[in-house]
Amino acid sequence: MSDKLVEDKEGMKLRKLVELKTSTAKEYEQVMLERVEEFKNKNAEKSVFNNFLQNTLVSGFGVLLDLKVKVDEVLGEENLKKIHDILDSALLLGL
Repeated sequence: MSDKLVEDKEGMKLRKLVELKTSTAKEYEQVMLERVEEFKNKNAEKSVFNNFLQNTLVSGFGVLLDLKVKVDEVLGEENLKKIHDILDSALLLGL
């Protein structure tokens, strides 16, 4: 693949593709996939604590959302609407 240098308005030199082979796209795709895998492996090794913390937080939010759905089902639509109205009134009084 040959390329040609081109300058833009700000003087930055850019490479302009002159010829593009069909195999080039596959090569770029493979390189990008390898880099993604490399970064994934680096991040996994580097931040075990962060992964644990993220998983714990996500699991916690999942449990809270499941609990909210169960409470909503138990209360029913009418009672849930009443509770929402009460909360809206209380929040508006605080303003």
